[in-house]
Amino acid sequence: MLLEHILKPRAVAVVGASTRPHTIGSDLLKRLMEYGYKGGIYPVNPKGGEIEGLTAYKSVDELPAGVDLAVLVVNAKFVLDTVDACHRKGIKGLVVISAGFKETGAEGAALEKALLERVRAYGMRMVGPNCLGVVNTNPDVRLDACFAESLPVAGDIGFVSQSGALGGGILNILKDLNVGFAQFVSIGNQADVNAETALEYWENDPDVKQILLYMESIPNPENFRRLATRISKKKPIVALKAGRSAAGASAASSHTGSLAGGDRAADALLKQSGVIRELSLCDLFATAKVFSNCPIPKGDRVAIVTNSGGPGIMATDAVCEYGMQMAPITDETKAKLREFLPAAASVKNPVDMIASAPLEHYRKTVETVLADPNVDMVMVIYLPFLGLKDIDVAKALMEIREAHPEKPLVGVFMTTNEFFTTLSNMKVTVPFYMYSEDAADALRRLNDQRLWIARPEGVVPELVVDEVRTLAIFKAAAAEGRRELTTRESLDVLDACGVRICRSGMAHSEDEAVKIAETTGYPVVMKMTSKTTSHKTDVGGVRVGIANEAELRAEYRDLVAKLEARGLLDGLEGVLIQEMVKSKRELVTGIATDPQFGPMVMFGLGGVFVEVLKDVAFRLAPLTDQDAKDLIHSVKCVKLLEGARGFTPAQMDKVEETLLRISQLAARHRFVKELDINPLMVSDRDGEPIAVDARIAIDPEAVLKL
Repeated sequence: MLLEHILKPRAVAVVGASTRPHTIGSDLLKRLMEYGYKGGIYPVNPKGGEIEGLTAYKSVDELPAGVDLAVLVVNAKFVLDTVDACHRKGIKGLVVISAGFKETGAEGAALEKALLERVRAYGMRMVGPNCLGVVNTNPDVRLDACFAESLPVAGDIGFVSQSGALGGGILNILKDLNVGFAQFVSIGNQADVNAETALEYWENDPDVKQILLYMESIPNPENFRRLATRISKKKPIVALKAGRSAAGASAASSHTGSLAGGDRAADALLKQSGVIRELSLCDLFATAKVFSNCPIPKGDRVAIVTNSGGPGIMATDAVCEYGMQMAPITDETKAKLREFLPAAASVKNPVDMIASAPLEHYRKTVETVLADPNVDMVMVIYLPFLGLKDIDVAKALMEIREAHPEKPLVGVFMTTNEFFTTLSNMKVTVPFYMYSEDAADALRRLNDQRLWIARPEGVVPELVVDEVRTLAIFKAAAAEGRRELTTRESLDVLDACGVRICRSGMAHSEDEAVKIAETTGYPVVMKMTSKTTSHKTDVGGVRVGIANEAELRAEYRDLVAKLEARGLLDGLEGVLIQEMVKSKRELVTGIATDPQFGPMVMFGLGGVFVEVLKDVAFRLAPLTDQDAKDLIHSVKCVKLLEGARGFTPAQMDKVEETLLRISQLAARHRFVKELDINPLMVSDRDGEPIAVDARIAIDPEAVLKL
């Protein structure tokens, strides 16, 4: 049982129902009655008697059989006893409105823990505590067990809110926008039922066509990812995740870690799960409107119909900026448009009917453009001219929408607020926006969902690695109590994991360095490797472009002298002599660990500018093959990898494989806390990605427990 007893109960008991007006116990009971709940309603109050014309029971034990849901509006200290009574009565669903639990401190947290233990022991499901309630607008149920301000409007949205007050506010605004919802769950402290529970319940519920989430935390990221990835293929999931400014958990000593702040982990999780993330309530409402009133398009080609040239150009800019195409209207469509539009009109896309366009031109133009096989979506712009009423145009568009439901149709009405107020009292079947940018953004969301549905599922590949060698390196460092591997050790780990590293050798003397360079071939790079100094460039520990033996000997002596002068010579293990990879493209990849979400893989533009330009993106490990592709294509520097500006195209399959290999390392070995490959160079010769430098930080205590 998921939420059946809570959202589709046969009968509801309001425990704590009250005769005192403007109390939650009074308002909840009235709302159940006013909204026309189809089942039995049983108020429970120790005084008994009658409340709102209904018989009030003095205790839960006196209730008749058949009650599925108990809504608890009692003092927190009475909640446990009330749950015991509900169990004795066979009640399986609970909505605990009562506050006074973990949100109040340690004592409340202990009470909530005891409450959850009891609920689970009894085989119940519970929404709350400290929540607003639940709603189901299905005409066969009509359950409004919620104390939000206004009565709900029926629609197709399943809405979960972690904040009760904000959830109530969102319901009010959705009503004003004439966007209805099917079911609403205010999860409050989410002790038992959370967003994931609702997602799973709504996955195959025909009443719910889209899912809205307001979240402040994601308690079980792994389970959320599993569920959302599957469900978002069936219906859109739109989330407003608050807390974007929360501090990240990775240490700033790592390039990857220093860029992983804020809520990058949550953002990565939502992207990988196919969840459309909105950053404001305004955007959340705009997206909810378009999904409620439009089908998923077949492609990304947009046609614009307007009665003014300027807004049409602005809309075109917005469409292109959001990664969609302006539809190439066919010659046949243009010919049909010329049959009735004036000579001054433009029949190219955007189609400009000019300011004198009457209502009939709107009808015929929109219908003609919708019928064009090259058009996937249509945006209609209206500006008030020559007495043509906005509401008449809106009604015409809704009639066209009813007759042609197969393609998305959105309206941009640059008119008065009175128009939108009028719409709120109508049955609206077309999403209307004040500005073309908002409408283009809404179409972009439809297109995002189309692309996600078409995206292959993706698999987490099992890549062959030298696990014995990898663990031996980690254990050796951990045995010495070190939290950071040396450069040589870090590169050796990558090599054992199958990541291509540049040819190199470790030298412990000047003569050894020369011998290795002769094998590697000049030019070479010399890098110090130390157990005490992690950032080599800070102490001049990286020397590049060494062309011959004389230069190598001079650089080696200079490095030793500088380290000795700074008292750092004791930590020097030796120098790494590496082939000098010729590349004008430096990438960065690595691992940062979030305490809740776990390891994240980072990828982007590397080198010395990584923390300045910040052209990087993150995804949670483990990566699927599709995640790796998405990660690469989510950064601007991907153009350089594809061969822009005359560069040799990168071996993209090898770049993807590199990401998958470090992802596998991170997922298998959670004791790896940070990893930087900077730079990951793309060879100018053949486009092969080569790890040139690396740094790995570990939790030695965790390694030693293996």
